[in-house]
Amino acid sequence: MIESKYLKDDIKNIRQLCTIPALKSFETKDLAKLLKLSKIRQYADGEIIIQEGATDQWVYFLLSGKIRISKNGVHICTIDNAGEVFGEMRMIDGLSRSTSIHAQGKTTCLAVDTAAKHRLESDDEAASLLTLLYKIMAEYISIRLRLSNENLIEAQQEIKRLKKCIPATKEKDQKNQDSHDKLVYTGIIETITGG
Repeated sequence: MIESKYLKDDIKNIRQLCTIPALKSFETKDLAKLLKLSKIRQYADGEIIIQEGATDQWVYFLLSGKIRISKNGVHICTIDNAGEVFGEMRMIDGLSRSTSIHAQGKTTCLAVDTAAKHRLESDDEAASLLTLLYKIMAEYISIRLRLSNENLIEAQQEIKRLKKCIPATKEKDQKNQDSHDKLVYTGIIETITGG
């Protein structure tokens, strides 16, 4: 990983933040505060960004590249939408990281250190910035929950469809087994009787 120092709240950096969809509604002063808590991180292909079980306080915005999300080594999804927020659940619930996230190809992120509130001028600034971040995260979690609901419904429908196929398969297997048993029985009888 290549990591910048904490970013400066200059106009160039603020303009770049305005290109991130989730941050477009932020006012300039709030973007300046966010920059004080942020670093740019570049990752090589396969490099870990978030380790399942970790307890760090970083929240990420994908700037370029792709990320691969997995749990217990099982691939969940790949995200390649610039501006996508990830790593937010730890900040919301305070629990350890629930998934691992790896760079897929060269990947660049804006990393926000939510534990570095001391870098802001006052507790009020920190509180207002965190409120905005929580709002963004709530919106992204809502979108993801809706997608998860759709995926769950599709999976349940597929399970239901497959369950309907099982009795037919069991019946067919039983007929095949009966035929096999009959052939074996007939073969044994023929062998015993010499016929």
